[in-house]
Amino acid sequence: MRASNYFIPTLKEAPSEAEVPSHIYLVRAGFIRQLAAGLYEYLPLGLRVLRKIENIIRKHMDNAGALEVLLPILTPAELWQETGRWEVYGKELFRVEDRKGRLFALGPTHEETITDLVRKNIRSYKDLPKNFYQIQTKFRDEARPRYGLIRGREFLMKDAYSFDVSEEMAVQSYQVMRDTYKRIFDELGLDYLMVEADTGAIGGKYSHEFVVKAANGEAHIVYCENCGYAANVETAKYEFELDRPPPEEEKPLEKVYTPNVSSVEEVAQFLGVPPTKIVKTLVYILSDGRKVAVLIRGDRELNETKLINYFNVLDCRLATSEELKEMGVVEGFVGPIGLDLPVYADISVEGLHNFVVGANEKDYHYINVNIPRDFKPVEFVDFSTARGGDPCPNCKQPLKETTGLEVGHIFLLGTKYSEAMKAYFVDKDGKEKPIVMGCYGIGVSRLMAAAVEQNHDDSGIIWPESIAPFKLHILALNTKDPQITDVAEQIYKQAQEIGVEVLYDDRDISPGAKFKDADLIGIPYRIVVGKKVKEGKVELQERKTGKKEEIQIPDIPALLEKLKG
Repeated sequence: MRASNYFIPTLKEAPSEAEVPSHIYLVRAGFIRQLAAGLYEYLPLGLRVLRKIENIIRKHMDNAGALEVLLPILTPAELWQETGRWEVYGKELFRVEDRKGRLFALGPTHEETITDLVRKNIRSYKDLPKNFYQIQTKFRDEARPRYGLIRGREFLMKDAYSFDVSEEMAVQSYQVMRDTYKRIFDELGLDYLMVEADTGAIGGKYSHEFVVKAANGEAHIVYCENCGYAANVETAKYEFELDRPPPEEEKPLEKVYTPNVSSVEEVAQFLGVPPTKIVKTLVYILSDGRKVAVLIRGDRELNETKLINYFNVLDCRLATSEELKEMGVVEGFVGPIGLDLPVYADISVEGLHNFVVGANEKDYHYINVNIPRDFKPVEFVDFSTARGGDPCPNCKQPLKETTGLEVGHIFLLGTKYSEAMKAYFVDKDGKEKPIVMGCYGIGVSRLMAAAVEQNHDDSGIIWPESIAPFKLHILALNTKDPQITDVAEQIYKQAQEIGVEVLYDDRDISPGAKFKDADLIGIPYRIVVGKKVKEGKVELQERKTGKKEEIQIPDIPALLEKLKG
């Protein structure tokens, strides 16, 4: 491909809305352009990368025995209502109405659609197992679309769904997909972790995320280098037993004056105690209307995902100052003693002695509080957010913490959707049973961003060879010199004949501009045709390492064969 005939609108400056490297470089290098918040156009270079990612995914999914389909983006509301997700999915679900007043959703995922297809066409155990997948555009009305392709309102996704006769067989299908995902991400050249994850709005019995390590990632991960355990902090277990304080003799309960101090740090400093002796009391309003108080040690952070899962609700929020006032307590001084609410305690509070809590009165705290003498929680529950340094729940070694981008998520759904939608099969014993399902997603367009987050420098993108838009970039430094252009043209034609994907920069612009664009675009290998042609040489440059090597012109065909791989 000749650059003079191609469309690569590079930019010298980063767009004002771009905050992370992938957004900055994909726009500056002419791979994407923003149409509106969360909506992106893929330009020729970007589409080449996207198609390569798709083809790697498609190859491994086909090898795993999955069958490709293509489902409608527009989904009737009735299907979503059957599973209850029309209400559950919330504001992220794009809802549209046709001219007859019938409601539809723009699919953010396709569990309902594929289950409807299967229930209409599969009735016998002889027709199972099956695994269907598609690569399809999805829509989610993100409240804050940002970071370019990382969090958009329209994106490309590979979603797959397995259907089995039993949970045992479904687990086998799950394991096949887990291993397939590893092969996909390995071929993409990404540094990733497979981590235990929350099932969220999709639901199911358990799930795993595939997270690409990235400084700007939204996923927070803890992992163990010793045994390989890894989990999203939303699901990672806090191994409190190794963090339990030594026993103490109980002291008399005392109410103390603590003027103008309410935060953990302020109270700890005022009373001369460590934050581990402070217990925070957080009042939550659950989405079903219940009000609960949750206790957690002062040095820990409460994990709202764990709270939502424990109470089996859709959402939760902290009570406002006005709501606390209506309950007869004062913000900043809330405590469990005498509180007219069910009180639940994080396991970090279990075993604490002589700790500090709010006294439900402005400027007062209780000290020397002990359980069960002074109050009794309904239950001790793991509500803590895991963090680096916590003991691994498997081998007890200290966990490490990192951030990353979720690029894949697999779920063992069980019979959640098949029972709700009556997707049954007749077993060999003649009995009707619900199909056992799994679902498996990969963010295709997000993978493009993830690859750039992991592979860039101050000059631009450094594409992994497997998904680079081209394998070779030829730069003719002076198009007015016939010797340079003749050699560049010769190499270009040889590369095409051999089958090397090549971009030939034949533009009549300065050498400096060509080098800057080449660094920005990030094609793995570069042949620079310049003054050295008079000596019968060109220069081979490797984008990833910066390594430079002089090549004799007669040796070019052998080099191209090697690059073809």
